[in-house]
Amino acid sequence: MEPQLNQEVVKTAAAHDGPIETDAVIVGAGPVGLFQVFELGLLEIKAHVIDSLAYPGGQCVELYPDKPIYDIPAVPVCTGQELTDNLLKQIQPFGATFHFGQEVTTVQRQDDGRFYVETSKGTRFLTKTIFIAAGVGAFQPRTLKVDGLDKFDGTQLHYRVKNPAEFAGKNLVIVGGGDSALDWSLNFAAEGVNKAESVILIHRRDGFKAAPASVAKMKELCDAYEMQFIVGQITGYEEKDGKLTGVKVTGSDAVTRVVPLDVLLVFFGLSPKLGPIAEWGLDIERKQVKVDTEKFATNTPGIFAVGDINTYPGKKKLILSGFHECALAAFAAAPIIFPEKGKIHLQYTTTSPKLHKVLGVESPVFD
Repeated sequence: MEPQLNQEVVKTAAAHDGPIETDAVIVGAGPVGLFQVFELGLLEIKAHVIDSLAYPGGQCVELYPDKPIYDIPAVPVCTGQELTDNLLKQIQPFGATFHFGQEVTTVQRQDDGRFYVETSKGTRFLTKTIFIAAGVGAFQPRTLKVDGLDKFDGTQLHYRVKNPAEFAGKNLVIVGGGDSALDWSLNFAAEGVNKAESVILIHRRDGFKAAPASVAKMKELCDAYEMQFIVGQITGYEEKDGKLTGVKVTGSDAVTRVVPLDVLLVFFGLSPKLGPIAEWGLDIERKQVKVDTEKFATNTPGIFAVGDINTYPGKKKLILSGFHECALAAFAAAPIIFPEKGKIHLQYTTTSPKLHKVLGVESPVFD
């Protein structure tokens, strides 16, 4: 089940003749891309946001909308969906326009210094600046390589969980050894509205990349016969009347056993693909865009990169780090967009009447 858009908050693009002329184009509508809208908005810069997904939220909403996030400052805990919803409310005063379900295919600098941008759906822009907030790129789940199994993709074979209730009461086989595999195993094995009839976790070895606490809890549930863990690899499957009925699991003893199931969930992680971004002439290192730490600018003036897509000495892939990068990138972009204004002075949302006006709030009166 895909997230429902609040149309009062998310302004999607209408049909437009000719290129859309704008000050800023943001590539990516995940949390960092959304906060980039906010930081630009405070400087009275309006943005158009492009995302390959059909809704905002990026990886947070696509892969773990209900998984708790604990490291957002002043927010003890929130889900990926809640974080996205709150960011959308926060940027509402700035009137960003969203272009969902499309990927940027062309970026060309024009004689006047602006960039010509075109998407896979033929939407065209002339923009003064570009902010790449594309996370790990056009990410795709790593698939389970078993001939013929892909015909069950989307029915009985899933690489992400969008609606946990869909799997309640089912016999689940979950494959993987990372956090996603362990988290969902524990989720569906636990008492609650989403409890599965049975949960069997399969991993190729007895070691895990997941959090040690999750591994310990999984083993505790196995000891209590609340779920099962099998060491092995899926090498085939069984079907009956066009339905997937079981998977063939070959163990370390070279013996293959059939494990019955209703649903197969596979969590092998993501395979990041930069896609067309790799063709923009940017300085790229290991599928990430190199930036400085003063402006988070790329080697192409006017193009910035924020969030997980960028790399620099000491880079940490945290949402809060991306938020910080957005602020500096916005201030660095302002002289390009408003060359006539000179130096842009820092103002505080607490005390600035100008920012209160931009945000649409009343200025407080202090004694």
